[in-house]
Amino acid sequence: MRLAVINIGTIVSGDWRDPFVRGDTIVVSGPKLESVGAASAAEVESCDVVIDAGGATAIPGLIDSHVHVTFGDYTPRQQAVGYLESYVHGGVTTAISASEVHVPGRPRDPEGVKALAVAARKCFDGYRPGGMTVHAGSVILEPGLTGNDLGEIAKQGVWLAKAGFGAFASPYEYAPLIAAARAHDMITTVHTGGSSIPGSGAITGDHLLALRPDVSFHVNGGPTAMPDRDFERVIRESDIALQICTAGNLRTALLCATLARKLEAFARVLIGTDTPTGSGIMPLGMLHHRAPREPRRYRPRARDRGGDRQQRARLSPGLRPARPRQGGGHRPDRRARRRHAGRCVVGDPQRRHRGGRRGDQRRRAALRRAQPQHARDHAQDPDREMQPAARFFRRAALISATSRSGRGSPSFA
Repeated sequence: MRLAVINIGTIVSGDWRDPFVRGDTIVVSGPKLESVGAASAAEVESCDVVIDAGGATAIPGLIDSHVHVTFGDYTPRQQAVGYLESYVHGGVTTAISASEVHVPGRPRDPEGVKALAVAARKCFDGYRPGGMTVHAGSVILEPGLTGNDLGEIAKQGVWLAKAGFGAFASPYEYAPLIAAARAHDMITTVHTGGSSIPGSGAITGDHLLALRPDVSFHVNGGPTAMPDRDFERVIRESDIALQICTAGNLRTALLCATLARKLEAFARVLIGTDTPTGSGIMPLGMLHHRAPREPRRYRPRARDRGGDRQQRARLSPGLRPARPRQGGGHRPDRRARRRHAGRCVVGDPQRRHRGGRRGDQRRRAALRRAQPQHARDHAQDPDREMQPAARFFRRAALISATSRSGRGSPSFA
């Protein structure tokens, strides 16, 4: 069956460097997109179904790169059924497992760990809740696992390995298993920030730089984040993909996105929800992401600015003490509101005393000149910069294309 969607107001490409597609028509043939943008009248008339979008915006299906699936469309974490299908209504058409850690009685021995990953992967191989593609089966790295174990499950289709929930005394002990997983062409992910389950520990920038995983999961914390100083180190000294999660810390999400843009590493930023967790279920969690889009709203804490508590007050317009109204009640002083109009500076409270926009441009240029050579290479070679994040999603797309081809519903991966 061929389907055409016409009269689209805006078509979003999914490429942040070139975000929009010219045209107003999308043609779908069977499980694949046939054309995006322009289509002739004859092509539209030949379709079996034609939908008038009425000027709506069309976006690619969203990929939630951090979902704690178990078996089927059920989560024991919130005792909820059908949550994955509800995520489809929030635009999510692909979910990637962040390990099946919420399975009741989760095994911790090597054989049980392998069996859990393989079973989860195979359960979703032919099951698509609401049409969603679910990449399940992320092996949890535990003591006792070997490189041969990882090679065994890799042959059965498991391509994700998660560090951070194992019973290791120190995060540094994950290093041999992460290296072994990468040797078997698996994507390695590491829990980042404070401990989230009993028995786990904090993982900071020092650990990430020593372990060198493909992806730092919820780098903005879950919600407790690693120290602020570690964000710049991880961005400058590695090519680790930086995953920002809705259920994480908003302040450090803004910090990470701001630094990624300043250091020409924005292509390494991924987004996910980190659900279901104690934060609940978020069907619209991916649509609520603001951090990558609004990095200028990051505001340093008072102690990060030298401990001057008074500077915190300068971030808001400030109103005079409320004065009594006639007949009771209070209201802000309108003269104070007018006087402070336009003086609320988001980000740098001293910006208007440092040269305004031109001063910002000079500081950014100086920052680029101070970057090490490998950071400047990333800016000159966009394809090289895309590698960490693109490899994560390319694997999901490749598996979807090979395992879902020929089925009745469109492939969203």
